[in-house]
Amino acid sequence: MRILLCWLFLIGSVHALSTPSSIYSTLDPTSVTQHLAFYELYPNTPEGRKALKHAWDLLSGGRSQGDPELILPSIDLQPIIAFVNRSSQEGSPVLNEEQLAVIDKLGKHLGNRKLKGYGSWDLKAVLKMKPEEVDLARGLFLAEMEIDPDSKLRARSYEASIDLMALQILARLTPQAEPLEKVRAINDYIFNEMRFRFPPKSLYAKDIDMYTMLPAVLDSRRGVCLGVSILYLCLAQRLELQLQAITPPGHIYVRYVDPKTGDITNIETTARGIDVPSEHYLGLETRKLQQRSIREVVGLAFINQAAVSWHKEDSKTAVKLYERAKLFIGDDYLLNMFLGFNYLFNGQEKEGRKLLEKIKGVVPDHMIAGDTVAEDYLKGNTDVEGIQAIYSEVDESRASILKKQKRIEAVLAKYPKFRQGYFHLAITWLQLGRYKEALPILERYIRLCPEDPSANYYLSAIFAERHNYIKAWGYLRAAEKLVHAKDHKPRALKELRQGLLRICPEPN
Repeated sequence: MRILLCWLFLIGSVHALSTPSSIYSTLDPTSVTQHLAFYELYPNTPEGRKALKHAWDLLSGGRSQGDPELILPSIDLQPIIAFVNRSSQEGSPVLNEEQLAVIDKLGKHLGNRKLKGYGSWDLKAVLKMKPEEVDLARGLFLAEMEIDPDSKLRARSYEASIDLMALQILARLTPQAEPLEKVRAINDYIFNEMRFRFPPKSLYAKDIDMYTMLPAVLDSRRGVCLGVSILYLCLAQRLELQLQAITPPGHIYVRYVDPKTGDITNIETTARGIDVPSEHYLGLETRKLQQRSIREVVGLAFINQAAVSWHKEDSKTAVKLYERAKLFIGDDYLLNMFLGFNYLFNGQEKEGRKLLEKIKGVVPDHMIAGDTVAEDYLKGNTDVEGIQAIYSEVDESRASILKKQKRIEAVLAKYPKFRQGYFHLAITWLQLGRYKEALPILERYIRLCPEDPSANYYLSAIFAERHNYIKAWGYLRAAEKLVHAKDHKPRALKELRQGLLRICPEPN
């Protein structure tokens, strides 16, 4: 399959130019992939051997190591070539020690070799390092190896794959390349040459962990925001490109900040690396963007895995994964909440209550308001079923929404003071397009929880739709007061205000 793809890559030239010599002259002199593809098609020709040597020179960064076929007579180069030229339908081969040594020699000048974390295969030692000393790929593989101790050779093979990717990117850069040139080169390689893509929702909704963990992302060239961001950061460490990991609620992307000017370049990994304005990521209740260290990014991968187990109602596995995430993230608000909930689901009430007590009444600095579910559980205003009900997933079908709706209604019949129960019940009606039914539920919720800007926003929008502009303005002002008190002016409220002004003057 790979050779066929290589042939198709070259077929345009072959059609018009039939000799290996004429085809060779059309190759991009900076492309490792094209030269190795040519070598696979014409391995026994002078041009084929020349293409192999040129690709090897590119991978070695101009540090000529001679003819690879002569200096490495005992090494099977084919698996190494396969790392570069394989299709997304082919899994990464596991290399032997000799082949790994070859790639390690090629990549000895890569930036991650300077990190303390690269030199360690001891997870406990890595956990004691400063966040900036952690090698991201190594940290991820070490954490996974605690579960599968026999996977070291496989982990080293995947690290070698990332090394080869970084070397191909470096082949297109000058030694004096500026940071934004490196960003453009990574974008071009990942999204255009290798064609990494965000998977269809029908796939990632069921198996998000498959599109999060680094090996699966490398093999499939498909990844959700966290999966591709992890790969991007691994490459950046090798290219000595200082990037930041940013986590809006339910999302992650990477960015470059110019140390001299403070100018920000956001890199949206779900949209081929485009620069999305930071304001786009600030929601009604998100006043600041949270930055994560490299060590915390390792923990985020396990949080994503845990979420899959949670939604499969496998709380035992979810607890183990959240606990592993905690090794890297520590005393984190969101992690304490999710782990606390899953302790409860797993029957570990004492442990669950202890973590929920930590977050009760706490408002994280990047948020407008804190969680109320933990507080309601601790006050006896809901039970474990209530927590499971509001966090139960729905797909795009009406049946799944109605199923969640009935489940929440049953909880509220027992616990009429469960605040998030009313909010999530109203959301199910909004998902069905039934604003009339959502309205009284939101009004009841806002009486229980007036400090929620999102509910005030929804009420304002619904009343505007129903031409009750007095109430629409009242709820809009309430939402603005809540967010402005935290020095936050979200775009959603600005747009709602502009829309109201077009149809009704603001009352005094």
